[in-house]
Amino acid sequence: MFKNQLLVLFISFLSFNGFCQYAGMAPGGTGSMHGSGVTQALLNNSVGGITDSYERLKVMTGIDQFQGSPYLEDKFQATEMFYEDEDQGRIYYRYNAYNEEIEIKNSTLADEEPRSLNKDKAIAVMLDNKYPLSFSTFIDAKNNTLNGYLALLNEGDNFKLFRRVRVKFTEGQKAQNSFVSAIPNRFTHYIEYYYQPKGANRIDEIPTKNKKLLKMLDEPFKAKLSKYLEENELNIKEEADLIKAFEFLNS
Repeated sequence: MFKNQLLVLFISFLSFNGFCQYAGMAPGGTGSMHGSGVTQALLNNSVGGITDSYERLKVMTGIDQFQGSPYLEDKFQATEMFYEDEDQGRIYYRYNAYNEEIEIKNSTLADEEPRSLNKDKAIAVMLDNKYPLSFSTFIDAKNNTLNGYLALLNEGDNFKLFRRVRVKFTEGQKAQNSFVSAIPNRFTHYIEYYYQPKGANRIDEIPTKNKKLLKMLDEPFKAKLSKYLEENELNIKEEADLIKAFEFLNS
């Protein structure tokens, strides 16, 4: 119950420029949090939604057509939420990968405003009801230190394997004349993978080529994985094969 009360404090009212969203909190695992003054204040003050956000982008760009989506899924999905591995109960969520934002609701009712979940590393929701999705700090292939959401695909005695969905927004172009069509605004999704050796305090991006991954590993993992990949004809460019590789490294 104490952790449920703490979790209330970790939900914040956040506003964004450009493509902004708001999300919200559902009842905890051992009781409803709607009696909390903090939660009630958030419920009263939070506004906005996906339609309002597209309207803001239309105003910003002057273009009313869009390709793609900032979300993994536009509709809210049912899932479990955890705080420090303790189940806080069932909520509805959608992940705005462009904003690196998790939006939550108590229900799928259209008139309930979504609200923003605070970016706290102790909080996780189950992506696809299978993979913990939580806020993390990581280092990309260009050696940039970034903050965002990573989904934990595999964890064992030696390594953790993560997936990140990065969304790029490209502003469209207005039609120059009646003979040329406008180019719509576009959201493009990119998949990245990261790993963390046991005991390491950093999470690094994985190149999706067998030889490049092997160069990142120390012995005896390097030699063992090289043999395993060759014998099983695996290509880590495929997510299923990458997961198999890390399951092997953790076996």
